[in-house]
Amino acid sequence: MSKKVNKNAMRVGAITAGTTLMLLMSSPAFAATRNDTGDTGQGLSVIQTLGLFVATPVALFAIIAGLVILSDKSRKNQQG
Repeated sequence: MSKKVNKNAMRVGAITAGTTLMLLMSSPAFAATRNDTGDTGQGLSVIQTLGLFVATPVALFAIIAGLVILSDKSRKNQQG
């Protein structure tokens, strides 16, 4: 029983350490200082924003799902 408890404790410790490390790495570093060195350019219109952040991911999902379905049907045809 002691080995199982020790193994679970090590697993929980590793997950906690990994999660803490990821949270620390993702926090913004030096966010209080302003960076005025680059030109940001023009903003996106509503249509461009929807296309970039909605239509493109949906299209990629549909393409990948279609390819998976097609490959699954071809395997079923070979088996039966």
